[in-house]
Amino acid sequence: MSEDAATRAGFVALAGRPNVGKSTLINGMVGQKVAIVSDKPQTTRRAIRGVATTGEAQLVLVDLPGVQRPRDALTERMQRRVESELADSDAALMVLNGEQGAGPGDRFIANALRGAGLPVVIAVNKIDRLDRARIVAALTAAAELGVGDDVFPVSARTGKGVQALVEHLSALMPASPFLFDPAEHSDQTREVMLAELVREQVLRRTFQEVPHSVEVVVDEIEDRENVTVVRAYVWVEAESQKGILIGAGGRMIKAVGTGARRELERELATRVHLDLSVRVRRGWRADDSLLDRLGIE
Repeated sequence: MSEDAATRAGFVALAGRPNVGKSTLINGMVGQKVAIVSDKPQTTRRAIRGVATTGEAQLVLVDLPGVQRPRDALTERMQRRVESELADSDAALMVLNGEQGAGPGDRFIANALRGAGLPVVIAVNKIDRLDRARIVAALTAAAELGVGDDVFPVSARTGKGVQALVEHLSALMPASPFLFDPAEHSDQTREVMLAELVREQVLRRTFQEVPHSVEVVVDEIEDRENVTVVRAYVWVEAESQKGILIGAGGRMIKAVGTGARRELERELATRVHLDLSVRVRRGWRADDSLLDRLGIE
């Protein structure tokens, strides 16, 4: 038997409500940070692919943009991307927040996955915060959604149950040569990954209308001796949002820059000089040509 015939590989689409821990779970399955983490809706705007290679199997994990009813050009694109990725996937992984149980949003997502015609596995996350009785209740609620035959209790934060989940998903993949080099962890460009790490820091520090209106674009990466210079723009839709993001005396943008620089240095494994500017781009979420440039399909 050839090496290719002995391996399995395929795409797994992840879906779940905001704050269920999808991105943390993907990072844990991959073994490296490939998706930014936030408890705010619409954090994931692109279908981020993480690559988890273990032994003879490779899972290409697609962190879907939020499954939702479209409201503008941005969310219309996000929803089209959800449908496209589901159509191209070999299995779906639905992630539930074990602390909250199954609610209307979970039933909406379960219905969308049911119509996709894929094998569906459910991961009930955050079990490290639950006692035995609440774990049983959460698993029962997940099973009652009526989508998928397999339910796994996991903790993305501690890693408990994650390996068993990876092994089960691997067995669902078709026989195939690996789709990515085993050393690769994501298909994102360096520019997109660094921009997302900056946006993650904005999301952690802003509230109300600002997070949904923010996009980050890396304009230039210059590798110099002993330092990498990264120039990036933070786009918002209104002058008032720009004022909030800059903050009194520039304190907010300085805090964002400090946090982002640490993450960029961890990602690039080198010292980073981050040049960060805030600009107003009114209505960018409804600008199709701009969304094309940003790679939000």
